[in-house]
Amino acid sequence: MSDKEHTYTNGEVTIVWKPALCTHSRRCWTGLPEVFKPGERPWIRPDGADTARIAAQVRNCPSGALSLREPAAEAVPDGPANRIEVSTDGPLLVHGPVTVTLPDGRIEHRTGRCALCRCGHSANKPWCDGAHRTHGFRG
Repeated sequence: MSDKEHTYTNGEVTIVWKPALCTHSRRCWTGLPEVFKPGERPWIRPDGADTARIAAQVRNCPSGALSLREPAAEAVPDGPANRIEVSTDGPLLVHGPVTVTLPDGRIEHRTGRCALCRCGHSANKPWCDGAHRTHGFRG
């Protein structure tokens, strides 16, 4: 998995986007199109809305691909996930801190939320990459 991330700031809030975690749910740009513009480069325009609206929308990202740069977000989780949600025809959405041990022994931490593949077609397993849409996954 690529650890690549992009940051966008308006001076008050920093939005962090990790493309490898994105499941392309479209919640970001349908919920706040003044900031999230997928057809443009850069696709995130943090000057498009006030900080409170941006923060609220980023927190709606189901995969954790979007997050806010906050000191508390840098802490490594030490507790179990708060909640796991089975999305209709999509991934398992894990809300809360989680530690995942990968087959090669690497350990990855997620602090807010993440999306786990359940269709088996992700090129970024165990993380969902949205492949369930193109493979007609139902479940």
